Amino acid sequence: MNPTSPESLMHRFMRFSYKVRPATVLCAMLSITPAASMAQAVTSSQATTAAPVTAIYVSEFEVTDPEGIKPYSAGVDATFAPFGGRYIVRGGTVASLEGGATKRVVMIQFPSMEQARAWYDSPAYRALRPIRHQSATSKVFIVNGVTQP
Repeated sequence: MNPTSPESLMHRFMRFSYKVRPATVLCAMLSITPAASMAQAVTSSQATTAAPVTAIYVSEFEVTDPEGIKPYSAGVDATFAPFGGRYIVRGGTVASLEGGATKRVVMIQFPSMEQARAWYDSPAYRALRPIRHQSATSKVFIVNGVTQP
């Protein structure tokens, strides 16, 4: 039998195929490495199923002037709604487990970091910020949220 004939190649393949994983054989036939094919599959899967990452505005604050904060509280919702913002935490009881106690926490979720920053820098919210600065001490920041499957 000719060593390069199709029958000879098939015979050698069949004789040793029980020792080789089918994915390795497929990769060899396609001239790619198993690692490369796996990385490509993962990347393709992520590209088609990746959900956008949300962003969350977090404010830890303590009201120092209850009357002074009222205009801010009454008007802030209307400033973030056009940017897709919605409350996910608004006040309520804070159970401090470690570190210093926080008096009040507000979290507003946005569709993206860009939307959160656009809201924070918007003229409507810029007009309200001085009220919060005068009526409360606060620490504010924006963080990326977790994508949900």
